[in-house]
Amino acid sequence: MPTLYRHFQTQAEIDAQYNPSLKLANPAAAGQHYVETAQRARNTLPCHLDIPYGPTLAETLDIFPASQPHAPVFVFFHGGYWRALSSKEFSGVALGLNALGITTVVVNYALCPSVSLDEITRQARASVAWVVRHIATYGGDPQRIAIGGHSAGAHLAAMCLQTPWAQDYGLPENPMVAALLFSGLYDLAPLRYSYLQPQIQLDEGMIQRNSPAWRVRACPTPTWITWGGEETTEFARQSELLHSASQALGNPTELSPIPDTDHFTVIHGLESADSAATRWLYQTLNRNAPL
Repeated sequence: MPTLYRHFQTQAEIDAQYNPSLKLANPAAAGQHYVETAQRARNTLPCHLDIPYGPTLAETLDIFPASQPHAPVFVFFHGGYWRALSSKEFSGVALGLNALGITTVVVNYALCPSVSLDEITRQARASVAWVVRHIATYGGDPQRIAIGGHSAGAHLAAMCLQTPWAQDYGLPENPMVAALLFSGLYDLAPLRYSYLQPQIQLDEGMIQRNSPAWRVRACPTPTWITWGGEETTEFARQSELLHSASQALGNPTELSPIPDTDHFTVIHGLESADSAATRWLYQTLNRNAPL
């Protein structure tokens, strides 16, 4: 039997690797945790919601400012395989960071199939450019911006690392000082043969343009590429692929999983001030300041 991608011969084999809900006894519980934690963040933290960063209705972001001025900043892109969810389910990522004096920006973007992955990538880049130019108005330090994301959001953050910022936006060539990528998709080719294809509608050109593992540029931004220790081998391989391509260019990337977490719980550490993820962000944003 011919293969679809690597050694996978059927869609069912690919879906078993790339549909993380299949492994959950109660798939609804993961989403419910996000919703409840997000509501708690909006109820307890100062926030500026639905701030436009672009011309379309979906191009908005939510800012959770730190209490002190000139705070370091973390820009977060949510997951949902580019075709589900919004910024509002992920306000909870600000909880742990706010306690450490980090301003958090949670980005919203349009979804497939209403727009293409090319357009979503454009929106992600536009949001980062907006933050660099405007975050000082909200007490953030434009010289200390980190980006990150989860699943499809990690893909978008990785695409932002590949952006020619000076050429396309007139910004410093490397405006981010850190990147934290959770359980990302960096080679999109297998998704063309998955349950997602009717909604994300990938073609070969889109895959080539939007697979960050194949478009890595020299970039001095310290990056931690991570995933859940209980995730499938393909999610681990996706992270390893981006790490290898980055290391080949001398980029400062770290590669390690977060133990005892799955695809959905891997970002729960952002809700706590003493997790590995928040400690890494704090230390990197503050040039290895002691916690």
